[in-house]
Amino acid sequence: MKYLVKILTVCFLFIASSFMVGDAYRFIPNTSFKAGEYFEYKVKYGILPVGEATVEVSPQIYSVNNRACFRINVFGRTTGLTDLFHIRNTYRSYLDTAAILPQKFLMSLQENSYKKDQVILFDHGGNSALREQNNEKKSFNLPNNIHDVVSGYYFLRTLDFSKMRVGETVSSPMFFDDQIYNMKVKYNGRGVVKTKFGKIDVIKLTPILPQNEMFKGEDAIRIWVSDDRNRVPIRIELEFPIGSASMEIKGYKNTRYNFEWR
Repeated sequence: MKYLVKILTVCFLFIASSFMVGDAYRFIPNTSFKAGEYFEYKVKYGILPVGEATVEVSPQIYSVNNRACFRINVFGRTTGLTDLFHIRNTYRSYLDTAAILPQKFLMSLQENSYKKDQVILFDHGGNSALREQNNEKKSFNLPNNIHDVVSGYYFLRTLDFSKMRVGETVSSPMFFDDQIYNMKVKYNGRGVVKTKFGKIDVIKLTPILPQNEMFKGEDAIRIWVSDDRNRVPIRIELEFPIGSASMEIKGYKNTRYNFEWR
């Protein structure tokens, strides 16, 4: 239970970064999100509420590496009885408004007495990054158009799913915790999800997981994205060898378009 909110938050973003990209400093049209939008999610283990997460785009535009950027914060925490573990995890990305690529990434983890703080500066022209952690700096060579765990989620929202076939798999490189991942995700068609706001049409996605002991089966993580111009994750489910967990939208404001609840 100790790492549940961290696992859910990372998986939520990890899945979203699994999509094919082109050359450095490409231009990606964004018609789905805007500065100032805000989402809240509730986290459950089985039927037990264990935490919450927020995803927010700052109303202000920032300049990083001489590029205009959105500042995006993702925050996860334990709540209720599980707050005995006192998890407070923040992931922040400065996302290039034109290329939809990360220029800077910050991670701050607090789990009881454990703390970890990290800053990554990306150089897409040189396909490299400089990571600073615990007063130690380290350089990395990276593939073209690599994402962090936050920027990949927002790139996901720029994709046109109407051009994908059921069962089609796409991929993208991602840099996280000093590692380069070639993540893949499968498009599983469309469906409907019921929420506190009503029912909504969704797009069904499943990441392709390598064999591991943490999750149960290759379809252990499932994500439902709103089938509209917002393209926002509505629900995520995870299956573990013992039990299951979920994240579901519980609040939002300042979206670019109105949701089509019914």
